[in-house]
Amino acid sequence: MAVKLTYVFDAYCGWCHGFGPAVAGFAGANAGRIELDVVSGGLFTGGRVAPIGTTPYVADANARITELTGAEFGPGYRALVADGRFMMDSTAAATGFAALRTLAPDRALEAAEAMQRAFYVDGLSLSEAGTYRHLAEQLDLDADAVLTGYATSGASASQDFTRAARLGVTAYPTLLLHTETGVIRLGSPAATAAHLSDALDRHLTAVSE
Repeated sequence: MAVKLTYVFDAYCGWCHGFGPAVAGFAGANAGRIELDVVSGGLFTGGRVAPIGTTPYVADANARITELTGAEFGPGYRALVADGRFMMDSTAAATGFAALRTLAPDRALEAAEAMQRAFYVDGLSLSEAGTYRHLAEQLDLDADAVLTGYATSGASASQDFTRAARLGVTAYPTLLLHTETGVIRLGSPAATAAHLSDALDRHLTAVSE
């Protein structure tokens, strides 16, 4: 029986951008024994939706993320930071992710990674329909269907936020391992794929003893 995990990320979370490749590597290495759900968190919602320029910690945080994970922050994104006016809206991003996930549920992690590259490397807005047409083409999905989903998937985004809250997630990224007694966090934002696999092995060994 496959081990169940849930990955809670926010497309506008720099640490998720850094952690994403590790999760992808972990999922690939353990494809035969895990079942991974990918869920959007709500980092920038309601009153927290604000211009990127109002978050002065971004530059230092990004430098730390690059140092610990090797993540790239491209020129398009750096231009948004320098300008300062871009609004990060997690609800719009989660709606777009839900549309992509609906079209390719078995490629949800790939879609999440593509979204974060679009923002953190190319500086594309995850609140614009045109970005999702670009992502659909990149992922070889039906672009019109994705755009229709983007226009109608608000409820799915809200459901993701509710699910993340019920799991007790308050910070992103969070990778949760489901056990008979509840969920436990697997790894840290700076963990590698190998670290995550080792953590899973340790848990499964402890359970079997």
